[in-house]
Amino acid sequence: MAASNKAIENSTRLRYIRALERFHKSMISYLLNTPELTKKGYIKKCDNALKLLSRVEEIALYKGELQDLQKLVQKMIRLKDSDKDAEDIKSDLLYSSNQLDKNKNSRRYKKDKHSNDMYKDWE
Repeated sequence: MAASNKAIENSTRLRYIRALERFHKSMISYLLNTPELTKKGYIKKCDNALKLLSRVEEIALYKGELQDLQKLVQKMIRLKDSDKDAEDIKSDLLYSSNQLDKNKNSRRYKKDKHSNDMYKDWE
């Protein structure tokens, strides 16, 4: 029995998302854990990670978080060919990655204790 078109599209979409996340995670891990960060090392790591990403077909993403992740990965690839030094690249990418994580977490967690709405019944 052949898989339906929708199931195939869903699996290729998930495969692309996982490849993006893997690329992002490996590059951020490299930037954080490398004691002697060089531009040459960054380019080599980016090329190796890009090999895995290029195996997967690129798909249009519609969710905001995933579009932001896709833009960040494209930014990482663009910075490989830029004339910035390694420390500037590191600070720029770590800031962007933290903003992405902050954006994801702000949607997941919401504290009610600071809103006044929950205390209106007490008066």
